[in-house]
Amino acid sequence: MEELVNKIKEQVNIFVENADSQVANGNKAAGTRARKASLELDKMLKEFRKVSIEAGK
Repeated sequence: MEELVNKIKEQVNIFVENADSQVANGNKAAGTRARKASLELDKMLKEFRKVSIEAGK
């Protein structure tokens, strides 16, 4: 589970970096990367929820 949390942290950092670049500089490519990162985060967070529930049992 620790590995999953670290991957989520990395993906959050990628998202924030690219989203900031899009907002601050109007970088369209960064916006695309931020959207891709958000989709990956969605998958990882669902996996975290599943693993967390199993660990709690």
